[in-house]
This record gives sequence, C-alpha cells and structure tokens, in this order.
Amino acid sequence: MTDATTISGAEIQLDQVVKRYSGQPNPAVRGLSLTIPAGEIVMFVGPSGCGKTTSLKMINRLIEPTSGTITIDGKDIRTASPDQLRRSIGYVIQGGSLFPHMTVAANVAVVPGLLGWDRKRTAERVDELLDLVGLDPKRYRDRYPRELSGGQQQRVGVARGLAADPPVILMDEPFGAVDPITRQRLQDEMLDIQRELRKTIVCVTHDIDEAIKLGDRILILREGATIAQYDTPENILAAPADDFVADFVGVGATLKQLSLARVHSLEYSTTTTAKVGDSAEDAVTRAKAAGDDAVVVLDDRNRPVAWPTLRQLAAMPRVEDRPREDLVTLDHEATLNDALDTMLTSAHASAIVTGNRDQYLGMVGFDAVVDHMRTQERLAAERTSPDSPPEAAPDNSTEPAIPADPADDPTPDRADDPEASTNV
Repeated sequence: MTDATTISGAEIQLDQVVKRYSGQPNPAVRGLSLTIPAGEIVMFVGPSGCGKTTSLKMINRLIEPTSGTITIDGKDIRTASPDQLRRSIGYVIQGGSLFPHMTVAANVAVVPGLLGWDRKRTAERVDELLDLVGLDPKRYRDRYPRELSGGQQQRVGVARGLAADPPVILMDEPFGAVDPITRQRLQDEMLDIQRELRKTIVCVTHDIDEAIKLGDRILILREGATIAQYDTPENILAAPADDFVADFVGVGATLKQLSLARVHSLEYSTTTTAKVGDSAEDAVTRAKAAGDDAVVVLDDRNRPVAWPTLRQLAAMPRVEDRPREDLVTLDHEATLNDALDTMLTSAHASAIVTGNRDQYLGMVGFDAVVDHMRTQERLAAERTSPDSPPEAAPDNSTEPAIPADPADDPTPDRADDPEASTNV
C-alpha cells in the first residue's frame, strides 16, 4: 500500500464505458464508471468472465471501447494513436512475456528504444531497474529468458513495464504463474517499488487475498463488469455491500483481516549480523556470546544475502557472499499471513525483515506475531464490551481479532481453511 512519497502516477477516469462484441446479446462491459486515484494500486477482481481483463485492456486500447470515455490525467486516450498511448503506459502480464531471442537488457530496453533514447541513457536505465527489482545487473543483464527462473522472468517483466517511467502500469495476473513463495516475494517487491515510485497501478487478479494485500482499493465486479463494490480492503472486509461480495470474499473473512495487519506493526528483535568478507571466526564468537545459532550476512548496501548457521560459518575463513534472491526475507509491508507462512517454512522459526531497497531492519519471531494478535483481540473485546462508552466515530482498525487460545476458537485452523490461505 502507498505512503507519503511524491506521486508520479496519473488519475484514470472511466465514464460509462461499454464494450460489445458482435453476435453477443449482452455487452462484455456494461456502462463502467469509476475513478482510479493517482498513485494508488487498484485491484480488479471478480468471477471468470466478468469483464475485468476486458476493462483493463481498454485503458491502453488493446481492446477498443464501443462507447464511453476513458481519460488519463484528464486527457482522452483517443486523442493519441494506440501505439503512442501504449508507449506511455507500462504493461505487465503473467510470466513476463519476454522476447526469448533477446537478452534481459534488450527486453527491458524495448520501449526506451522505440522512444529514441540514446544508448547511454538506456543502459543506465536498464541497470537502475534491474537493481530496483532485485536482480544484480552484472549477473543478469546479458542472460536470456531461458536462463532465468519464473520469478526472475517476472521481475524482468516488471522492469520492462517501468522502463520509460510511465505514470500508469497495467498488470494482468502478474504473479499467477509462479510458486507461492516466489509469489509472496514478488508481491513484497511490488509494494517496495510502489513506496518509492508511487505509480498508478491497475492490477487484475483472481485472488482476493492478493487484492487485500496489495490494493489501496479493490473493485469487485459482477458479470458485465457491473460494480458490486469499489472500496478499501478494510471496508470491504468489515462491511460487504451485499451477499455477492460476502460470498466472493469468502467464509474466512475474519482471518483474511490478517492481510491487513503488516509486519511493521510488530516489534523487531535483533540478531548477530556480519558483513561479506568479515572474519567468519569472529562472527561465530559474537553469535555464541549473544546466544544466536545463526548469523545474518549483509552486503555493502546493508541488504541480507545469507543466513548461515554457526556450523556452516565455522567451515569458511571469511563470511561469503550469496545471491540475494536465494534468501527468503519479509518486506516490512508484508502481512502477518506472510510472516506466519515464512516462519513455518523456515529452519530458523523466525524471519528477516527488510525495508526500502531490501535494507535490513531486524527480525520477527512467532511469539511477536502471537502477542500482537492477542493484543488486538483484547482491544477488540474492550471496544465491544457493554461497559465501554459509545465511540464518537466508527472504529476503522485494520487489525484482526484473533482468539488467545485456538482451542476456544470455532473457526477452522488456517492450514485447513482454503479460504484463509494466501497460497493459491
């Protein structure tokens, strides 16, 4: 979700937009009207065939509207040619959709090349964006897509979408083709990038948990792209507009509020750290004195690159570097759901927390998450107590109410409730 950084995005307005296909009795999109604020992430969700992808593609005229008006920063999109329009809008789709015969650098440089950028400016922009999406330019700029993992290809796709610094980014199921762990990391990186750039991002997804995590606002559509509800994640979870929205959000709505509570709301703990190239023996000595059984290794930009045990460290003379993408970390904007998932799959039963540009912030453990949940439950109980004085305004807390003792909670365990899982 966005913060107070300078906004570089542009407002999008759709006014009575209709899309009809010949031979079809009903329009695919029936009079869609909404405003997408500049610098926000808006998630389009709804059942298959409801018109969400059609609505997205009309913004860059990959699909031409039958009628109605779409404006970006107050300008009608029909005033420019489709090619000119698309060069000013980033577009990211599932799998990255990279050109297989072109290197990573050449893929990212496609739109700057079409816009006539010189080689020096383009090369600098490519390296800047690869670094922004977490890929070392020296290692990856000359590779081909076949030499990349699915997550790496998707990162390059995001970099290509940002290459010409467009105010608007359209994303169509961008993380749907990767495994759950990679998906979480890509979502976290998207939030990190958005904190820095503040673009206007419109994203189609089938995953309501992803929409809750990433969206400043969520647009839930019925068939024909009819708006069922367009609101913040907090309001949709707290007050679904009708039964359709409630059913779409699912029976796990209470647990889904874990996607509203962020890691930065927890108190971080500390652990032993060492820089790449430091004496491994010294790092082991310091870790033993602190009672730690592992050491977080940081690079020269204070980014975590490895988390070796003391036994692993003792086998090396100097603290060694590792590819950063091999280490699973948590962005401080990650959700408590993400934190629990990461810790349950970690050999350390805790997680490394990073901030802007992946800089190390600290650690979170299972106890910190549980304590936070119990605190929120207590506060919620106090707010609903009959002895509590009436509040002057409705409570807008985004934190979940979680039972102190799981044995007392009638809600199924999260691992057994597919509606409550973020791993789809």
